Amino acid sequence: MQRRTKIVATLGPASDDKQTLCKMINAGLDVARLNFSHGGEADHRRRAETLRLAADECERDVGLMGDLQGPKIRIKRFEQGSVHLDEGASFFLDSSLGLSAGSQDGVGVALESLHEDVSEGDILLLNDGMITLAVERVDGTRIHTTVVNGGILSDHKGINLKGGGLSAPALTDIDRANIKLAAELGMDFLAVSFVRSGEDVDEARSLFHEAGGKGLIVAKIERAEAVENIESIIEAADVVMVARGDLGVEMGYAELTGIQKELIQMTRSRYKVVITATQMMESMIENPIPTRAEVSDVANAVIDGTDAVMLSGETAVGAHPVEAIKAMSSVCVGAEKFPHQAGRMGQRSDDKFALVDEAIAMAVMYTANHMDVKAIIALTESGATTRWMSRVRSDIPIFAMTPYASTSRRVALYRGVYPIHFEILDTDRDHLYAAIFETMLSKQLVEVGDLVIFTKGDLKGVSGSTNAMKILSVTA
Repeated sequence: MQRRTKIVATLGPASDDKQTLCKMINAGLDVARLNFSHGGEADHRRRAETLRLAADECERDVGLMGDLQGPKIRIKRFEQGSVHLDEGASFFLDSSLGLSAGSQDGVGVALESLHEDVSEGDILLLNDGMITLAVERVDGTRIHTTVVNGGILSDHKGINLKGGGLSAPALTDIDRANIKLAAELGMDFLAVSFVRSGEDVDEARSLFHEAGGKGLIVAKIERAEAVENIESIIEAADVVMVARGDLGVEMGYAELTGIQKELIQMTRSRYKVVITATQMMESMIENPIPTRAEVSDVANAVIDGTDAVMLSGETAVGAHPVEAIKAMSSVCVGAEKFPHQAGRMGQRSDDKFALVDEAIAMAVMYTANHMDVKAIIALTESGATTRWMSRVRSDIPIFAMTPYASTSRRVALYRGVYPIHFEILDTDRDHLYAAIFETMLSKQLVEVGDLVIFTKGDLKGVSGSTNAMKILSVTA
């Protein structure tokens, strides 16, 4: 069974060499992620180049995503590297404190305006929620708190405000420099961290395009404000990532699963692409097999309709990067065996279609789900038609045939869509069909006599011009 859900995996020290990357690609890697929060420019350049070489060697179109660091709000450093906070103890946070002046009494914070964002009664969550502080009062830049849940607190741990509301902008100066780097490296996707609204996405897209970038924009949902403004964010973005780490801290873990399901459904119903991320197989950083809970977590995201699931530390620093991809691929295929909502149209099926290619795509999927069709073959310039198609739940594979490597790498993220490099050398109808069938038969994707649905546009070289569909029988 061909896996429909795609796999995004983060590159790092554990997956630096070409040999390991080839194994990861052969195991099922669809999109590689470069995390700009770790490593320098030289590391990112080297990893991007190595990935491209590995993908060429494996004859696979693998997408490349650059993930911006964003305004991750962190404490500064302690004199001794860490402290142990006891429940009930007093502890302060102060942006004016020196870089390494932290002690048992308090520590500096990197966000200069933090004291303006909090007030008495607020709850601050540090180290991914492991440490809980209740705000007692604010004196100037100093925030006096009481430790509610204690433990070891070490340098540079993150800070979240329960319920959200911290004023840090989505893009920092470091992000702006990395946007230029992502454009220079020809990245297929640019992920924007800690977005608050659609305006943040628009700003990142504008900077990316100004720098020459042509990839899709991924909006990472990590803030409570992002959930509140989710409609504008989905509208502005090409892809939504449900980044469950900081989101779970700010919104509360009890509500996280429900929020995840809503975000997946909302994104797909608006014909956008969605990735589910964070701690999906975290135990595989050390262990060769996932836990049963992790298997269930990945499977539920697949059943809910996520386009892709993502690995972070498992492949960046873990001991078993290849095994992690194999395990995730296996779980995806297992979850996809159950039909659930296959064939059900998206929420917009009763609305008027805004674009011709959208109308063609919906007609294709309705027909395919009501006939014995083996495959959908789309000649596409930008991949837009196959994205429309992939929003409808179906077991039928969608093959995006395109001459453009950039389009192939882009559609590698779309659920149920598989890129195939194809050059149109003869526009004569019979010769075109013969060339398509020859390509599909040589790859053993169809058999002679199979019914397929074929779509194309009349205007070669024009994005979004798909305006025709045909039902064809494969001939030799």
